[in-house]
Amino acid sequence: MSSPDRIDTHQHIVPPRYAQWLASLGQLAGGLPIPPWSADKALALMDAARIAKAVLSVSTPGVHLGQGPEADRVAREKAREVNEFAAQVAIDHPGRFGFFATLTLPDVEGAIAEADYALDHLKAQGVVLLANVGGQYLGDAAWAPLMDHLNRRKAVIFVHPSILPAQEVPGIPAFAADFLLDTTRAAINLVKGGTMQRCPDLKIILSHGGGFVPYAAERIARICAPDSTQATGIALLRKFYFDTALSSSPYALPSLLAFADPQRLLFGSDWPYAPKSLALSFAGQLDRFPLEGSMRAAIHRDNATRLFQR
Repeated sequence: MSSPDRIDTHQHIVPPRYAQWLASLGQLAGGLPIPPWSADKALALMDAARIAKAVLSVSTPGVHLGQGPEADRVAREKAREVNEFAAQVAIDHPGRFGFFATLTLPDVEGAIAEADYALDHLKAQGVVLLANVGGQYLGDAAWAPLMDHLNRRKAVIFVHPSILPAQEVPGIPAFAADFLLDTTRAAINLVKGGTMQRCPDLKIILSHGGGFVPYAAERIARICAPDSTQATGIALLRKFYFDTALSSSPYALPSLLAFADPQRLLFGSDWPYAPKSLALSFAGQLDRFPLEGSMRAAIHRDNATRLFQR
């Protein structure tokens, strides 16, 4: 492998108290049980995959699990808890970890306050937002104040899929297919609703190779910019960043490479929701894929180095 110092932009953290809270509520993560996590296990995966640094994020279901003022209160409490935990992990292991701050959507006021606290005081590298919360998708006009605020801050946003607002098909867990559609829906809504045009300083990362976006870009572009050209719709979709988490197979990677801006491709492992063996398998497929020129170093490290200013 020509670049042994990867920066992993899609690695998860599972604070123990957060895991206990989810377990008490019977919560899963896209059909998967909440996995155990420790910094030592994270570092072992990173050493095995030659990951120099990882930007940690809390995965679905996030912290806002209900409706009304009480759900808002609990979400604010839990967001602060997990963000301070992640910040301490970064302090305890200097140079190895950063983190994306968990916010409180659909509580916009709480989300803005927590973003400012995490970015200014905890030194977060950006924020993580779920593609949808309770069926309300990123790009919704109600969430525009948060997106505008993050745009003024020139923030990095990591978009992670969640449970589709629809009944699961028996035997097909959400992570197998619904997650990809969820990310794609959020991407379309962000473009179609005008967020990508209105907020040019946002840097938005789509998980898992962008769901279906690269593969179906020509089809999607037709509704993203209905009053302009097909080329305009494609250009807006190419403003996203894309990570390689679970997407570096010889089937998915060619589509991603053909579509994405080469400077907006980032390495992702998806550990620990992707077990160590699976994360290493996809990393190995990326290593074996024939990449031209400096593309391998760009995906592994250089693009992330440019993206993150902290």
